[in-house]
Amino acid sequence: MSTLVSRVATGRLSDSSRSHEPEARSVFADHALLIAVLALGLFGAVMIASASMAFAQETYNTPFYFVSRQLLFLAIGCAAGVLTFRLPLALWERYGPHLIIISLVFLLLVLVPGIGKEVNGSRRWIDLGLFTVQVSETVKLFVIVYLAGYLVRRGYLVQTTFGGFFRPLLLICAAGGLLLLEPDFGAAVVIVATAVIMILVAGVRFSQFIAIVGVLGVVGGVLIMTSPYRLQRFVSFLDPFADAYNSGFQLTQSLIAIGSGGLTGVGFGSSVQKLFYLPEAHTDFLFAVLCEELGLVGAVCLILLYSFIVWRCFTLARIADEQGNRFAGFLALGIGAWIGLQSFINMGVNLGVLPTKGITLPLMSYGGSSAIVFAITFSLLLRVEWELRYDTSLTLHARESRMNGGAA
Repeated sequence: MSTLVSRVATGRLSDSSRSHEPEARSVFADHALLIAVLALGLFGAVMIASASMAFAQETYNTPFYFVSRQLLFLAIGCAAGVLTFRLPLALWERYGPHLIIISLVFLLLVLVPGIGKEVNGSRRWIDLGLFTVQVSETVKLFVIVYLAGYLVRRGYLVQTTFGGFFRPLLLICAAGGLLLLEPDFGAAVVIVATAVIMILVAGVRFSQFIAIVGVLGVVGGVLIMTSPYRLQRFVSFLDPFADAYNSGFQLTQSLIAIGSGGLTGVGFGSSVQKLFYLPEAHTDFLFAVLCEELGLVGAVCLILLYSFIVWRCFTLARIADEQGNRFAGFLALGIGAWIGLQSFINMGVNLGVLPTKGITLPLMSYGGSSAIVFAITFSLLLRVEWELRYDTSLTLHARESRMNGGAA
């Protein structure tokens, strides 16, 4: 990533990148990213089936209620992904500013009584009758698309002026503020952190970066200290067993599940904690059930799968930079940072190393909006790969034509 940082920061592309085009072509020749994403989605459906059967039978009188709906969501996501793949990246870049405005409108609508649906004290969904939409999931993607386009259009201003650096953060912090009103502190953290990473790679002055990180840290601390709900969660995270049957209940049950798994787990489908002990076992705490049933081996396999996807995103970002397609590079970078951050936070919450937050495990946890948005997101990555491969093929074809013409 150091190459991407330095080249984007200076706004120059090295001529020597042309020598890597055959290598880039061979990298694009496989379908490893597609296979990894499909494996992640199917693995998630299997784990949702295991984690939710008892709860689904008790609540809906059918053990396959959640997994059947998840498979339907994945099918819808695949259909939406196919349509998304057919859209050129230039179209996303052009309409990025429109998407951020749509995001802010959605975040305002979800706060309106009668439109926004409240669940467990949080108003995060828009009820469309047949299904509900979790607005924060679409906002994450739209923010990345907008910021990738902005960094291409205003990259020099971001590097040299405070206004160019502060202007996109103002819109993104506005989105984060609206998320806090739902409240959805976890989504706000993921969105702002992803944006900060993208701006850092774009070449912002390090002093400005440290300043904004410091300000965000202070704001986060104030939000925790001034909200009894957040403060209670933070205190229970520090010592969950001090109030194991109240504020620390979720985390203690998660730690019991993970500790019970050992090296190889108790066996698929044999989790005890999912039997009405661990709340949200098929959503936010699916990783704990996975650790209990498949042990450290299963957890490491999942972490390696996410690590490969994030590495693939950063690889695409590097190659896009070498080819001069900066929008594709920032888009791949932002998606990789988003997937990596959200996965890390979810697993960290399950392991007790981060405060408890309601945030899903990408393409693994149950949730229609999350499944569909991540399917669209990964199809965007595949579109990035396709356009870069196509550009490389055109370049090589033109080079071969010139060589053949010279020989003649």
